[in-house]
Amino acid sequence: MEIDPLFILVLNLLGTFVFGLSGGLAAVRANLDLFGVLVLAAVVALAGGIARDVLIGTPPATFRDWRYLAAVTAAGLVCFFAGHVLERAESSVTVFDALGLGLFAVTGASKALQFGLGPAQAIILGAVTGIGGGMLRDVLLREVPAVLREGLYAVPALLGAAVLVVAHRAGSSSAVFAVVGAVVCIVVRLVGWKYQVNAPTPKRR
Repeated sequence: MEIDPLFILVLNLLGTFVFGLSGGLAAVRANLDLFGVLVLAAVVALAGGIARDVLIGTPPATFRDWRYLAAVTAAGLVCFFAGHVLERAESSVTVFDALGLGLFAVTGASKALQFGLGPAQAIILGAVTGIGGGMLRDVLLREVPAVLREGLYAVPALLGAAVLVVAHRAGSSSAVFAVVGAVVCIVVRLVGWKYQVNAPTPKRR
């Protein structure tokens, strides 16, 4: 038995919107024009899911369901016209990024399980879904991707996906575990960001 597809769709669309806000706000801070804001919102919101679907071997849902593009466009427009309001909170990009990371980690893992992949593969694809867009955002803005410099970026995504996968292996299809997995990912990401908890880095001589 699988988690209700409608529930997963809602999480996907919500994740698409908040990740779009993350990308759009980053574009506003970089002083990009309307097209740039919409493009960066789309890249952040859709890249991870596209990468996951390509790796699974199925046509990306982004191109088969207009609602994903609608969610991205709405996020981009909100950032362009009201970005100055959202930007007052210095942590706004990080918060939206954490929300999208958590939502996409569990929906990515759920889709991998739906296509019959093993638990390890599902956890990895859940993380890929979550971190893919953020990596491209940083590259386009000429920054080192956060996943390569912040230890608690990929790790929270792996943990969130693992919660869902472990529950699935235990025989549970309750949507509660999808929510728990997303919350675990979001909380770990934000705690790591707030207290600057990172993976060890090489010592410089």
